[in-house]
Amino acid sequence: MKQRKIPMRKDIVTGEMAPKKQLVRVVRNQAQEVSLDPTGKQSGRGAYISLNVDVAKKAKKERTFDHVFGVKIDDQFYDDLIAYVDHQQARRELFDHD
Repeated sequence: MKQRKIPMRKDIVTGEMAPKKQLVRVVRNQAQEVSLDPTGKQSGRGAYISLNVDVAKKAKKERTFDHVFGVKIDDQFYDDLIAYVDHQQARRELFDHD
């Protein structure tokens, strides 16, 4: 059977390539609003960050998404991002037995 190609994306904080399923997409829409995109299908400019709390905290400290999207993002977005990544990381540890 033919092996499927695994889509890879670059984590904008670490610069490392990883499978798309191990990352979360953050999107800026045409109204310059930045939000999490767990489905990966919202329209707009997207950037990826790995599902790692330390990386999310580093993104908040360096205000990575402010620079990438060219807009001022409030701290609440970064706090929500850290909470989401923490939740997803915990789920992955519980349910993935690979």
